Amino acid sequence: MKLKVCGMRSSKNIINLAKIMPDYMGFIFWENSKRFVSNSTPFLGERVKKVGVFVNATLEYIKECIEAHKLNAVQLHGNESPQQCGELREVDVEVIKAFAVQREFDFNEIVIYESFCDYFLFDTKGELPGGNGLHFDWTILKEYPSKKPFFLSGGIGPNDFVAIKSIIKLNLPLYAIDVNSKFEIEPGLKDIQSIKEFKSRLDNEISG
Repeated sequence: MKLKVCGMRSSKNIINLAKIMPDYMGFIFWENSKRFVSNSTPFLGERVKKVGVFVNATLEYIKECIEAHKLNAVQLHGNESPQQCGELREVDVEVIKAFAVQREFDFNEIVIYESFCDYFLFDTKGELPGGNGLHFDWTILKEYPSKKPFFLSGGIGPNDFVAIKSIIKLNLPLYAIDVNSKFEIEPGLKDIQSIKEFKSRLDNEISG
């Protein structure tokens, strides 16, 4: 099971997190976010993939960020079309298309994206495109019709292992757990020790 830590901003915090080697580290390039990245980001090494998170951004802006921050992946949280996803895939980055879920979700929405992205991501529908710190109803995923690997996001915290294990038992193509606000000291600043302990449990109890 992969781990993605999103909403990073402080260089020192980023470097310290990289030492425990999460599989992905997310940087938000949406100006309305409290975790918006406006400065340069440090090199993370070869084993940690940098993910740029965007909301209805122009192709030009996304490409600029890919180049400036040496992004390995882009996560699209807006109303981006399948064609836009395909164009970004040609830039040689992984493309993660996010979908907002609450009490119900029409999985027909994902069908047109199947051929244009590498992963799906399911997050909680809320006031913001992401980072709302709330769970959605994970039982909805029982209806997941695709073989496309996906990230599970939305208010996941240190005490969610029983719920995560229940999703594992469904034999779905769950690829990664995406964490953010429940591991923060303040917006954009992560509790490294708490993430380290979570990653250890993820590796030993689920991935192992």
